[in-house]
Amino acid sequence: MVTIKSLNKWANKHSYLLIDFLRIAFGVFIFIKGISFMTNSLMLLQLFEPIKNWAGSMMAMHYVAPAHFIGGLLITSGLLTRWAIIAQLPILIGAIAINFVGEMNTTNLYIAIATILVCGFFLVYGSGKHSLDYYFKMQQ
Repeated sequence: MVTIKSLNKWANKHSYLLIDFLRIAFGVFIFIKGISFMTNSLMLLQLFEPIKNWAGSMMAMHYVAPAHFIGGLLITSGLLTRWAIIAQLPILIGAIAINFVGEMNTTNLYIAIATILVCGFFLVYGSGKHSLDYYFKMQQ
């Protein structure tokens, strides 16, 4: 808990509007991916084709779309950002692993690696000064 408080203090002291725009754009990207997976379930089934016989593959398919949808909303608004990013990490690790288990799609691999790097940054940095987390903290 002390580590999170010290990270929040550092992030609020070094808050830049560009980083907040990056967080919002990242949240919108995750949200759009969630909508894409919800509306085009065949695409999601094709992505999970290499692991369809593994245990938990059906549960993973039902986790990806809602986690992206809700996580994107939370990251965009800056509410519970670290928790939303922690929920995204298994999906992104799976997105990277699927490229090595099944057919290699370098575009998807690069997008997944870039997304996991941005997730790592905001996991450490937090939601920033222009977020609902900061607003609610100041209302106490």
